[in-house]
Amino acid sequence: MDIDECLENNGGCDHFCRNTVGSFECSCQKGYKLLTNERTCQDIDECSFERTCDHTCINYPGSFECLCHKGYTLYGLTHCGDIDECSINNGSCEYGCVNTQGSYECVCPPGEKLHWNKKDCVEAVKCLPNGKPAPRAQLSCTKNGGVEACSLSCPSNALFLADSENSYTLSCGVPVQPGKAPQKRNTTASLQTCAETLSPPVKQKARFRIRDAKCHLRPRNKEKHREASKQGLQGGQFPCTDDCQVTFVNLKCDSSKKRRRGRKSPSKEVSHITAEFEMEMKEEEASDVCDVDCVREKTKQRLQNAMRTLRKSINKQQFYIQFSGTVYEVAQRAARQSEDTESCSTGQVLIDGKCVSCGVGTFYSGEQEQCVQCPPGTYQDTEGQLSCEPCPSTEGQGIAGAKNVSECGGQCPPGHFSTDGFRPCQQCALGTFQPEPGRVLCFPCGGGLMTKQPGSTSFKDCEAKVHCAPGHHYNSTTHRCIRCPVGTYQSEFGQNYCINCPGNTTTDFDGATNVSHCKNQMCGGELGELMGYIESPNYPGDYPSNVDCIWTINPPNKRRILIVVPEIFLPIEDECGDVLVMRKSALPTSITTYETCQTYERPIAFTSRSRKLWIQFKSNEGNSGKGFQVPYVTYDEDYQQLIEDIVRDGRLYASENHQEILKDKKLIKALFDVLAHPHNYFKYTVQESKEMFPRSFIKFLRSKVSRFLRPYK
Repeated sequence: MDIDECLENNGGCDHFCRNTVGSFECSCQKGYKLLTNERTCQDIDECSFERTCDHTCINYPGSFECLCHKGYTLYGLTHCGDIDECSINNGSCEYGCVNTQGSYECVCPPGEKLHWNKKDCVEAVKCLPNGKPAPRAQLSCTKNGGVEACSLSCPSNALFLADSENSYTLSCGVPVQPGKAPQKRNTTASLQTCAETLSPPVKQKARFRIRDAKCHLRPRNKEKHREASKQGLQGGQFPCTDDCQVTFVNLKCDSSKKRRRGRKSPSKEVSHITAEFEMEMKEEEASDVCDVDCVREKTKQRLQNAMRTLRKSINKQQFYIQFSGTVYEVAQRAARQSEDTESCSTGQVLIDGKCVSCGVGTFYSGEQEQCVQCPPGTYQDTEGQLSCEPCPSTEGQGIAGAKNVSECGGQCPPGHFSTDGFRPCQQCALGTFQPEPGRVLCFPCGGGLMTKQPGSTSFKDCEAKVHCAPGHHYNSTTHRCIRCPVGTYQSEFGQNYCINCPGNTTTDFDGATNVSHCKNQMCGGELGELMGYIESPNYPGDYPSNVDCIWTINPPNKRRILIVVPEIFLPIEDECGDVLVMRKSALPTSITTYETCQTYERPIAFTSRSRKLWIQFKSNEGNSGKGFQVPYVTYDEDYQQLIEDIVRDGRLYASENHQEILKDKKLIKALFDVLAHPHNYFKYTVQESKEMFPRSFIKFLRSKVSRFLRPYK
């Protein structure tokens, strides 16, 4: 009488035990494999396989999960496609939207620029109530004891970049872009506009030379700074004179060595400063005595005088730049520089022996010689800067160390707007809505639709005549629900748009309600590698309808083709609507190697009956299924006898554990390695590799390979 070993302690099996005549067999749950002892089950790490996930794979006991990078979404269970944000309510852009891989950009019409929220459009030049651009930079020059000293103060809109060890650039202020003020947009927001055409600023470009000094922007010597303060610089470190009307400066300092005449003369440091200045022209100064042209000429003369004074101060190394209360020297003499040879560039600190730029949300304090968090009410979104930018709103000071404008605090909440996106805010009017914070406008419901109350945050608040179900969008012109067209989907109720399928995917039908209905239709091609895969489009997600895929395998000379069909999932029907066929050529009368139109979960391996292989997969209009992923390998035709002996032996498929091997990507790759190169069998039977295959499978292969290789010894 047969003893059922499975009754006692489950036969010692981790998962399942199946009794057989005179013996028993252990097997594992899906997602696990049986180890060599044929008792223990080990989790299959699907993430170690090739082609499991497009982006990120996370392994779990018995399973795995695919995740996509930001800006991409999952489709077909393992694939990642770019999200077309522009199809989602125009990316919430006020004007135009341009989709990019993994992201998108809002664009503005001529004469306007993107608001800090990167979605709204505002005037290219920030204007004060009198229609003039706000001054951002200040250049002041003073004379004490016959010595000229000039200072450039950058209270905001400053950008510092250390181009190299002896070179840097900085800009201070906002350049004026003359032109007519843009027309007021037809929205609920009323932005401040320039009352008149902006007058072009007076511009001056100059190049200065500093001898015996390097371009290192370093804090000014504190003792010298105190002495200068005592000598009458009252009313602030650098009192503002008529020269303070400079509104924008772009400055570059560059050092290079120049050899003096004579071979033995040592090289000498020479630094050059190239500066571009813009000065505002005050048209209100025009009169009957001095018209606008006259005022412009006077402004030009004033700027030229400032440049002459600046040149003198630079020659005597008395030119300073002020950021966040710290005064910096634009260049330093070689003797002074030798003291700081070990120090980092301005805007950097020494961390673990390396110079690191101060991160976003911080700035380099010359006083403290370290990176300091931006105080509440300011922010910094660029590395290595010497100051923080003031937040647009003084109400709601925000957090310390704000990394961008959105962290400033005081933003208008959803359902509200203001001229700059910050408090004080107004509610969206009836018939409009706004789902995001910090916006300067509200979106109209369209079609004369109203909202139940002001301050609405979604199109769902618009009193549409019908609430559309998923797979539909509301047309505010016809006031009807329209099915989402092919290639789009909508998974939520009450929306007025459909979302484009990610990447190059599309849907089989209109009215799709989920991204899972989006399928990749790419398939087919010429294959000639030693090893590869043939898979249904969108695998392991369902393949699309009405596809016709054709592959050809042309192996290298004197090699044959071995195919393994681990499993195939095709809809069950009376007539073969979806079919996979493999034959010698496209001719229907050519030699057929394999053909099926059914689901088979039991694996099968076979060799091609021809040297080349033509493969076709067709699906009809109504069907869909998981399909297949079929691996193949080419092998030396001298091994034909061995390969045929293995694939035609029923023991290869008799055990459930052997069948699982033909479904495990890692094990099938190792098996292909043996079949393509029989001598490699021995590396899979050494101690460190035995865990790959169950003992019975190793025994099965050993008998085949050893007998085949015996004549070669």
